[in-house]
Amino acid sequence: MSDGTFEAFRKAEALLARRRPLDAIRALEPVLEDEPNTPSVQLLAARAYFASAQLNRAETAFRKVVELDPTDHYARFGLGKTLHRQGRLHDAVRELRIAVAMLPSPDYQEALNEVRARIAVENSN
Repeated sequence: MSDGTFEAFRKAEALLARRRPLDAIRALEPVLEDEPNTPSVQLLAARAYFASAQLNRAETAFRKVVELDPTDHYARFGLGKTLHRQGRLHDAVRELRIAVAMLPSPDYQEALNEVRARIAVENSN
């Protein structure tokens, strides 16, 4: 990663941390062009897309991270959350179960339980 690309990446991270996902996406565009197969770049893009409710783009970016690094539990978690927001509950459960198996964090387990509860409610109606 060149110095300019790295600076743009850091700027995008800072913008996302300040809850400015659309600005983060704009800052990240040249980085995505230069480093399309770098998991950290795709993950930052996925997070920004998710935060700006660009769910199809978020899904694509999270899936790219999983493709590049199948052991990335956070990408699985993000993909599961994205699928949940899209209403694709069974797909979300699959990804969240994998995330929980990789890292049994309370956040991951809570997300999985939330999707399972929603499925149960829908099945009872």
